[in-house]
Amino acid sequence: MAPLLRHSGAMDLKPYVDSVRAELMIAAAAGGDDARALAERLVAPLESAIRLTLLSALSNAADEITRELAPGSVDLRLRGLDPSFVVALPQAEQWDEEPRGATMAPPVDEEGATARINFRPPEHLKARIDEAAGREGLSVNAWLVRAVSGVLNNVRPGRHSSGGAQSYTGWVR
Repeated sequence: MAPLLRHSGAMDLKPYVDSVRAELMIAAAAGGDDARALAERLVAPLESAIRLTLLSALSNAADEITRELAPGSVDLRLRGLDPSFVVALPQAEQWDEEPRGATMAPPVDEEGATARINFRPPEHLKARIDEAAGREGLSVNAWLVRAVSGVLNNVRPGRHSSGGAQSYTGWVR
């Protein structure tokens, strides 16, 4: 289980709902008294729809962030009507274990530095990489980092094929 990094306090959606309400009332005021009266009647039922839409957007954002953090995660939790986020990072010793498949992400060094390389795969391979990254909802770069990390984490010093027999290590999806 990943250790809990942070549990944020509950996020108050009221200011966002109030902002949409205020904008609706400003727009209705331009339409006269009848439009303003109609907007006032619509505001209460719309509050629930606005709140659900905001929760859906927050949930989708947490899912996207989780895909990039894997095996860490970001969870959206509700306490009453108020959402909060829980961020969990992978345990440090997890990187010393055998990889558990395509969801394994590489460790980031202490400085968080990245390096740039040029990678020129053949067209047919690039198309397959694009497709695989899309299936997992990842950028091509994030997918390639995971794939390479998974392969490299599974390679042990001194492992190689002997004689005429070939052996393969790694993962298959």
